[in-house]
Amino acid sequence: MSAVVSIGIAAAAGADVAARLAPEVERAGFHALWVNDTPGADALGVLAAAARVTDRLVLATGVLPVDRRSTDEILDRVAQHGLPQDRLVLGIGSGARAAGALARVKEAAAALEVQSQARIVVGALGPRMRRLAVTASDGVLLSWLTPQAARSQAHEAHDLAPDAHVALYVRAATDPAAIARLDAEADRYAGYPAYAANFERLGIAAVDTVLRPHEVADGLAAYRDVVDEVVLRAIVADDTVDAYLSFIAAAAAAL
Repeated sequence: MSAVVSIGIAAAAGADVAARLAPEVERAGFHALWVNDTPGADALGVLAAAARVTDRLVLATGVLPVDRRSTDEILDRVAQHGLPQDRLVLGIGSGARAAGALARVKEAAAALEVQSQARIVVGALGPRMRRLAVTASDGVLLSWLTPQAARSQAHEAHDLAPDAHVALYVRAATDPAAIARLDAEADRYAGYPAYAANFERLGIAAVDTVLRPHEVADGLAAYRDVVDEVVLRAIVADDTVDAYLSFIAAAAAAL
């Protein structure tokens, strides 16, 4: 297995930044641009800016939390933005509310499958949500895993649904000046109860799953061997276009 490789950014980077980056992501041969939906920012609006300046690049959300974004709202925003559904991946997740998470995600995935032509994937941590992801949607989006843990979870997913797409977010920094932000990102997620419980269950730490500048080439190769798609979530020293362009160039060189 040699996974396709994609680039991920946060919606907070904004539509203007995405419009500058997306053509370079496409030219460099990456599979997709993934955009995290963040409070106060709209991943679908950011992807719309990327769609207008690209022809082939897959456009993906990672992920839309369905506890605060209804399927009707998601579908309306896709239509309003004129997003090309033939290259759109709607990644959804349960959001912050634990109660009823499985039922909420299952219902949203079913509605989006029926009412859109986009592919649907589910962001998942625990085994029950991962199982739901590959049986109720087109695939699963994993995150914060070592290559060994990713291999195990990918095998589990493909055993349940051989055609399921297994994507994996990997936080990475290609600039030594971004290491402090990379470590801060790992510390932040390690402090979230759901993630902390998952790290404990797997016997790993958040810092074990990130790629520092000297690790990107070898780490990327290890991850590409175990999943269908590796999303390099760009951690940069500052959120400027130049910093992201440098990340894209370094990531392309590591392929």
